[in-house]
Amino acid sequence: MSPIALIVLTALAGRLRAQTDDREGVRRAVLDYVEGFYEGDSAKLARSVRPEIFKYGFWKARDSTRYAGEQMKYPEFFDYARRVKEKNHPAPPTAPKTVEVYDVQNQTASAKLTAFWGTDYLLLGKYDGKWMISSVMWQSRE
Repeated sequence: MSPIALIVLTALAGRLRAQTDDREGVRRAVLDYVEGFYEGDSAKLARSVRPEIFKYGFWKARDSTRYAGEQMKYPEFFDYARRVKEKNHPAPPTAPKTVEVYDVQNQTASAKLTAFWGTDYLLLGKYDGKWMISSVMWQSRE
């Protein structure tokens, strides 16, 4: 193999390894987010969510055909986790937590989460080398 081909292959292998590591970092951040809610684990939420997060969702009451929307602010993430812990009411082990990583670039990424409450679309950024969620748009299950 020529030295140039070896250099190119080495560079491509390094890039692939970095992309794989980044995809896993994005996936782990989304899992920490959902597990933080499911388990009432505020440490996982703090590890995965930026304090300036913008989370907005659309939910529909069981007896309605209309959706209502509301924002969830950063402190409310921890209020929710605390209530789960206090009431000892974690999500069941069978609760869905499917993560699809859509796109990963050097500093930004996008993913989809399917959870018991519905579907979340997440935007993440790489802050000081760590993937964290900065924006969430969600919709409840039908």
